[in-house]
Amino acid sequence: MKSAYFIGIGGIGMSALAQMLQHDGVGVSGSDRSASPVTNLLESKGIKVIVGQKAENVPADAGMVIYSDAVSEDNPERVRAREFNIPQLSYFTMLGHVSLGKRTVAVAGTHGKTTTTGMLAKILQDAEMSPTAIIGSLVKDFGSNYLHGDSNLFVVEACEYRDHLLELSPQVLVITNLEWDHTDYFPSFQALQETFKRAIKHVPADGAIITDPSNLNIAPLLASAKASIVDYTKEPAYELRMPGEFNQMNARAAAAAARVVFPTISDTTIASALANFQGTWRRFEYKGKTKNGADVYDDYAHHPTAVRETLHALREARKARKETLRSEESPYSEESPCDEVTPYGSRKVSPRLRGKIFVAFHPHLYSRTRDLLDEFATSFSEADKVFIAPIFAAREADDGSISSEILAEHIRAAGVDATAIDSFEAIEQALSEAKQGDVIITMGAGDIYKVADALVRK
Repeated sequence: MKSAYFIGIGGIGMSALAQMLQHDGVGVSGSDRSASPVTNLLESKGIKVIVGQKAENVPADAGMVIYSDAVSEDNPERVRAREFNIPQLSYFTMLGHVSLGKRTVAVAGTHGKTTTTGMLAKILQDAEMSPTAIIGSLVKDFGSNYLHGDSNLFVVEACEYRDHLLELSPQVLVITNLEWDHTDYFPSFQALQETFKRAIKHVPADGAIITDPSNLNIAPLLASAKASIVDYTKEPAYELRMPGEFNQMNARAAAAAARVVFPTISDTTIASALANFQGTWRRFEYKGKTKNGADVYDDYAHHPTAVRETLHALREARKARKETLRSEESPYSEESPCDEVTPYGSRKVSPRLRGKIFVAFHPHLYSRTRDLLDEFATSFSEADKVFIAPIFAAREADDGSISSEILAEHIRAAGVDATAIDSFEAIEQALSEAKQGDVIITMGAGDIYKVADALVRK
């Protein structure tokens, strides 16, 4: 294949695959609906990105068209590709082809896939294993969501949506945890478990499955395994730049996988790599301060458990900072860039820790918001004030059964101040009441991060 055209090239997986093919000598170009930090990264690497999707964008001589799952069959670029008789493959089908012949380590699970994949790639890179990696976010350590390696070791974040996980043939499968999600595809949690059961069965006898075998949602599925089961919870706690017990579990999973891939790896190499791992874009990412001095974070959390655990980690980190300040006599600079918790870096901390936690949440998908409504209602318990943006529809149509107003009403019924607001601009205005000592965190899988960016620019 001499050239490939990507429809939806700004998608986090699509963009990583585009970089991988470009590195292999394929001429890569593509389109997306809007510009983003990801498309900016691609253009900086010499990949042509067209904003807007029109039939005339598709080169007549393209060897392959690769499309995102968010792109429907009637997309004008896909229609033009059929007119030109250009072969078309979905992202995950192409990823399956690319992984053939490689020693593939797939990282799956409901939560923590991206961070675990990034951590594992970092450990293996530091161990001089030269892995290639495709990761579901921009990793600060690599400056990209793609890491080129010269070995046949391929580390990839694997998504269960539409059974895409089954497109891969991993020798090592990591399952971080398991909860019902992607409710527009999986009608029940049992249906989701069935996909993971098939994935587990598919791992060869000489391979390994790294998971928490005591997890009640995973344990029943392991009976079908031919491969050995490795319990990542037996790994020790590691020093990390990122707070939260969930990040400790991600680190343990990454460490256990690294030991399977490279049995002679030293404890020192693992510990050093994890201690120095800088994190990823949109995972508990510190953005800066508002003009009033409030600290601003952004996180990709869009499932109730992820929301709850992220807010708990933020609240606990604030408590820990208070205890530290009580025990120290030295003065702190009022110009410190972070008054509460700074996951990335070792900045000094101001003693102003009595503020509120403001959340701007962007619900992702009508189906997920509706089906997990009760869980969402209680997941914001550690916030002081929650602003709900209009639901990000993505691939779905609004059937009128759910709305941001309904979600806000349920959050209020659970005892937390919540308001539905109809635009990002209005959310920015509402957040202007946050002051020095307060924390703002934007959360969601859509483009709510733009609110965080706007707040720290003003």
